Amino acid sequence: RVAMFATIGYITPEYFKWPGYLSPSADLKFVDVPNGLKALSVMPTAGIAQFFAFVGFLELYYNKSYGEPGNYGKGLFGLGSLGVSASVADPKSRDKKLRAEVSNGRLAMMAII
Repeated sequence: RVAMFATIGYITPEYFKWPGYLSPSADLKFVDVPNGLKALSVMPTAGIAQFFAFVGFLELYYNKSYGEPGNYGKGLFGLGSLGVSASVADPKSRDKKLRAEVSNGRLAMMAII
C-alpha cells in the first residue's frame, strides 16, 4: 500500500498542485515545490517532522493488527473507522480480492522504482 500511495504521489503533482501556501512562514507555495524526492530539499524541517509524527501515530497507536497480515479491522477502504463496515464475507471472493491487492501492490513497487 505504501508503494501504491508513493506511485500516486509521484504522478499526481505532474497534473495538479494545490493553490496557496504550503508554509506561509517560509513563503513557500505548493507550486514552488518540485516533484519527486527533490521536494524534500525545499520542505521545511518542521513539515517533514510533522509528516513522520503523523505516520508514526497511525502505525503505533491507531492501526491494531487483527491476526492476519494487512488486516487492521477497518474494513473496505478503511471505512470501519467511520462506523461504516464494508468487509467481504464470502471467503472465495475475499481471497480473490486479497490476491488482486497483492498483485497491484507488487506492480506499484515496480512502478515506483
